[in-house]
Amino acid sequence: MSDASGIAERIEARRGGAGPYLVGVTGSVASGKSTFAGQLAAALAAAGADVEIACTDGFLMTNTALEAKGILGRKGFPESYDMAALRAALAAVRSGPADFSGYSHVIYDIDPALLRRIGPRDVLIVEGLALHEGAAALGLDALIYLDADEAHLEGWFTERLIGLWRAAEHDPTSFYAQFRHFTEPQARDFAVRVWQAINLPNLREHIVKARDVAELVVSKGEDHRVLGVVER
Repeated sequence: MSDASGIAERIEARRGGAGPYLVGVTGSVASGKSTFAGQLAAALAAAGADVEIACTDGFLMTNTALEAKGILGRKGFPESYDMAALRAALAAVRSGPADFSGYSHVIYDIDPALLRRIGPRDVLIVEGLALHEGAAALGLDALIYLDADEAHLEGWFTERLIGLWRAAEHDPTSFYAQFRHFTEPQARDFAVRVWQAINLPNLREHIVKARDVAELVVSKGEDHRVLGVVER
């Protein structure tokens, strides 16, 4: 995405050089949040800001906890997050170090080895789901929503899952190793079923609410290029 520098300029203008400044980046599963956050961080750093990235995935409940609640199949939905812990970490990082747990898509669970202690930064970019309540409700200074057609999102999700499925061929510890008996067409069919049963309903029922309260809405085309930006 070659337009991150333009978004960075908007963020710099909003923060006015003050820090810590907390920016949320959200959007559908597979909308490119992590890639966008990385590019935005690089653009802000090039302008002289001290930038760090954190991910809301680290505040998902563990698979064990989700299973105990009977909601493992709703991972990514609002109720699967420890929102109190997320808010507490965002509040704490403004004045001192705060712990941010890490999530592994390979093992499909919280990975204790990925725990990070993050101190105050000029800009902290928080990317992921569960930000649909808006910046003020979560203790953020601004929220960016990545918007794209549902058909593009489904295609991006399918390709991401296929990548994880392929990588699991030589990694028996991967969550996706259990699906290696699928042919590739079967794996693609599986990805579509997961999208339609879980990710699409989550998008329509919860995630898209962030679009109405975001300070910046970034519209993306099929090739992930930015088509336009609406600023409020």
